[in-house]
Amino acid sequence: MAKISLCFLLPLFIAFSQTSPATGADSTFVQSEKRNPMKLRSEKLSHFRFYWHDIISGPNPTVVNIVQPPANNKTGATGPGFGMINMIDDPLTEKPEADSKLLGRAQGFYGLASQEEVGLLMAMNFVFSTGKYNGSTLTILGRNPVFHKVREMPVIGGSGLFRFARGYVQASTHTFDMKTGDAVVEYNVHVLHY
Repeated sequence: MAKISLCFLLPLFIAFSQTSPATGADSTFVQSEKRNPMKLRSEKLSHFRFYWHDIISGPNPTVVNIVQPPANNKTGATGPGFGMINMIDDPLTEKPEADSKLLGRAQGFYGLASQEEVGLLMAMNFVFSTGKYNGSTLTILGRNPVFHKVREMPVIGGSGLFRFARGYVQASTHTFDMKTGDAVVEYNVHVLHY
């Protein structure tokens, strides 16, 4: 019985002894921090409002189609559009007019992810380029049923002054041109950050 236990326990002991934390120069891969730098600052709630310009037409579109749906796709209320994916680099402006002050850009993609309605999966970063938030980003990932009056999507993170950010955005269409597909959408962003 002792030989069986020793035969079983010895390989386990060897395996666990070789996977124990290393000491010395190789142990710098992961280190715990002694204090949390974010606790030195208080968390605040900020509200931003700006306009997202999705420009499909004209000589300088800000949207490029990167995936076409299959030709035989004719399902649901969205018809042949289901599965389409567009890459974006949309301007974010202070007012709805295209020539108003540029605050940054929305960079990412959206895809038609619903067969029942025009519902997009949106994954984008708001990259700010002016003022205090220049170089900082907010990351949005969520569902956007575009023909609803107000659509809510989560803020899942950020960088720069928005490290550890969380919150939500509310999108509402300001204008939509049915012929060209161009849209201006008002975004109200509510975000907790340090």
